[in-house]
Amino acid sequence: MAKESMKAREVKRAKMVARYAEKREKYLAEGNYEALQSIPKNASPVRLHNRCKLTGRPKGYMRQFGISRIQFREMASKGLIPGVKKASW
Repeated sequence: MAKESMKAREVKRAKMVARYAEKREKYLAEGNYEALQSIPKNASPVRLHNRCKLTGRPKGYMRQFGISRIQFREMASKGLIPGVKKASW
């Protein structure tokens, strides 16, 4: 389980990226790199990191489901994810 502060930090970054997205696009289109430097570092979309919606785990994230591989395996075994079942041959 990730620390609550790490989860909160990611949420804060996501909000900041959304807030400055329009301004950032405008500056990039104009080629105004001096003004682009005035935007906070955390407003860059590159600084976002995907995290598991259930546990906050940063590694082993499965984009299609929005959860980590560990949670995916547990939920799939219990039959909680529609259309997914354990392979056996």
